[in-house]
Amino acid sequence: MDPILTLKDVGFRYGTSWALRGIDMAIHPAEVLGILGPNGSGKSTLLKTMDGMLLPQEGHVLLQGKALSALGRPKVAREIAMVGQENYFRFAFSALEVVLMGRFAHLKRFQFEGKRDMEVAVNALDATGTLDLAERSIHELSGGEKQRVLIARALAQEPRVVLLDEPTSFLDLRYKREIFQLVSSLCRDQGLSVVVVSHDIDLAAHFCHRLVMLKKGSTYVAGPPEEVVTAAHIEAVYECPVLVDKNPSTGRPRVSLTG
Repeated sequence: MDPILTLKDVGFRYGTSWALRGIDMAIHPAEVLGILGPNGSGKSTLLKTMDGMLLPQEGHVLLQGKALSALGRPKVAREIAMVGQENYFRFAFSALEVVLMGRFAHLKRFQFEGKRDMEVAVNALDATGTLDLAERSIHELSGGEKQRVLIARALAQEPRVVLLDEPTSFLDLRYKREIFQLVSSLCRDQGLSVVVVSHDIDLAAHFCHRLVMLKKGSTYVAGPPEEVVTAAHIEAVYECPVLVDKNPSTGRPRVSLTG
């Protein structure tokens, strides 16, 4: 099956410092791709180049064979949705109002949301298990509830690719698991392609079909979780000794600190 999103020899630099270099990657339909790596390895920059927020100085990002840079933001936003790390709302919008913001890419200038936009927003809330939060202020929600609403906003764009930048940061164990379960179900039930940046190696190994581990802006290793999550790879990239074994209930790799 042809990839939806392709990165070919992508490089991006801030000033004279390269944040990404020589990135080759393909995102296929209905898969969850996990991006791993320590702080400063280029994970967030990589997502922003996939979304077209940053234009690479080297290489190309292609959406079904067409250069992302040539499509324009409205077209890109109808195909790719991103949930970033920073999501502060100055005003006390309701959860439904937040999700309706995802319809902007489908509206003309000065056009208001119509019946179908409302239906899409309600369906997105329902798909993320947040329909009962529709009238509540975004400021009143817990971290896990807010993250689900933000994913619902992304779904309201009706994209084919959803990019998630550390969606489980600052969440407790229950909500971390629930967010990854949600991502997995959206991929399975709606055919979405999901790219998720995570510091949680165990959860990524459990829920992702493939993993990419970055080191200093380049791909160190990529492949199925059992090939990527090894003690040798983690020690080389994270500079931390670990023990990697198999989770007895899933058979997926499991990481423990040593020493």
